Amino acid sequence: MPTYNVFTSNLALTNFQKNKIATEISQIHETATGADSFFAQIIFHKIDENSHFLGTKKVITKQIFLHGEIREGRSDKVKNKLIISLRDALINFSGVDKENIWVYIIDLKPKQMIEYGEILPKPGDESIWFKSLSANLQNKLKNF
Repeated sequence: MPTYNVFTSNLALTNFQKNKIATEISQIHETATGADSFFAQIIFHKIDENSHFLGTKKVITKQIFLHGEIREGRSDKVKNKLIISLRDALINFSGVDKENIWVYIIDLKPKQMIEYGEILPKPGDESIWFKSLSANLQNKLKNF
């Protein structure tokens, strides 16, 4: 249900780092929100050289931007825990300094999202939604 896009600037993450960051993001999302980790999509993007500016100045330091789209309906307390934990995971597994980590969480209305072919439920209604999926898809998702 969440999609996390991780953008790196002036930094090439190794496959090991990507795997660790993806695992951490999935687990953090599950812990903070209660939604199963198999819903989390993590997509990595590398910003091309000479394509990142702050105002008129080219950025030359290593930077990471995490843009997360999650379902609307979670408290500020939950979202605060989520963004702090995500920031800390990026620091731990990238080696990028805290001041060069950017985390943005965007709420989307569940009824405006489709995943696995079905409109998403409100937070807390995942089990009802999950039971509406085909048996094959349920088995596949349980094995993630």
